[in-house]
Amino acid sequence: MHTTTLDVARLAAMDAQKATRLLKGVRAAALAGRSSTVGPRAEIGESWRRALSSGLDPDGDNHAGLLALSEVERRRQHSPLAEVLPVLRDALVSVADAAQHIMVVSDAEGRLLWREGHPSVLKLADTLGFEVGADWSETAAGTNGVGTPLVTGRPVQVFSAEHFVAAHHTWTCAGAPIVDPRDGRLLGVVDVSGPLSTMHPATLSFVTSVARLAAAELRGRHFAALERLRTVAAPVLCRVGGRALAVDDDGWVAAVTGMPPTDRLALPKSPRAGRIWLPSLGMCTIEPLPGGRLVRVGDEAAGPGPATARRVVLDLSRPRRCTVTVSGDAGDWTQELSPRHAELLLVLALNREGRSAAQLAQDIFEDPTRTVTVRAEMSRLRRRLAEVLAHRPYRFSEDVRVEVVQPDHPADLLPHSLSPAVATARGRLP
Repeated sequence: MHTTTLDVARLAAMDAQKATRLLKGVRAAALAGRSSTVGPRAEIGESWRRALSSGLDPDGDNHAGLLALSEVERRRQHSPLAEVLPVLRDALVSVADAAQHIMVVSDAEGRLLWREGHPSVLKLADTLGFEVGADWSETAAGTNGVGTPLVTGRPVQVFSAEHFVAAHHTWTCAGAPIVDPRDGRLLGVVDVSGPLSTMHPATLSFVTSVARLAAAELRGRHFAALERLRTVAAPVLCRVGGRALAVDDDGWVAAVTGMPPTDRLALPKSPRAGRIWLPSLGMCTIEPLPGGRLVRVGDEAAGPGPATARRVVLDLSRPRRCTVTVSGDAGDWTQELSPRHAELLLVLALNREGRSAAQLAQDIFEDPTRTVTVRAEMSRLRRRLAEVLAHRPYRFSEDVRVEVVQPDHPADLLPHSLSPAVATARGRLP
């Protein structure tokens, strides 16, 4: 049987009720495991499979408990998205209100922290549990414009019965993730939602553009903070003998002396003042600066003997929050990974004998000619993990023990990844 895959343009061209009937039929067939002449969009079908594997009830109300207002306020105060909330409001709220939509902003766990828009739609959202403090992650609410972008890391528009939970079929939503440009960390999702009758295919492009605008605002604030740190650090670096860097709390370099410039230095979370071993530089000394830290590099910081990395833990158990932890004589060091770096380190962990640039290109892109991209990414990785990663071929150092922490469900192993090597790894999970 030939199956036609739905697309946004086809759905938008239909009458809302007709589109709903079609989507309900597609959903019913998919949930029952039946073949159908019309199939869901790829991103929706993948989300349905994740929801089914998690045991979520497609016909339940699935209303998770609300956070206490004190906890919501605490999360708001600690969220970098609070800095760009005016940008999101200015761009989205008036448009959403006129179109009988609402705007919501979630944190990285899918908890709704802010919600504004048309009053009548706000009341309708209350009946769906789409309110401040609610959990709209995929595991709690199934396929939706908040939880699904948090898993895939991509903008998603969800129409009517594309929602996994039947109670949400009167709803349409378009959500885009916002990533912190300082460290690549997923901060949350901005979403525009409303009744099915108000759906428009251009909504997703608009929301995506606003999410990028918010990220650009964060980037601009970051550059301004680095400039302030550079001004403070300049007289200090002039007095320092040897190699030294002035960095912010995320390791971004504001100024450097006695060594080639670099964009970023991998630091532990909340590093303390004093001696510390860094994979890219060896033993260093850290001193506080207003708005950052002074990192001194050199033999005077090294102490009586060299520090050695002995263990690497690649933690892939949380979608979109992958980390690598290096343990050695001088303590532990943890760094969050970009999706691409997580893919590369997983391949190297599964192939301890090493991989050439062409082999990695085949593993990641299914194209052995894309060696330039691989070499550039591996160069960035080796700047952070200089004493852990070797090259020619690319591999983990032989004297380092490597462990991979995998998720419980195969579909949650780097769910954003389309690489053949990751697909093979998913197939090996029990």
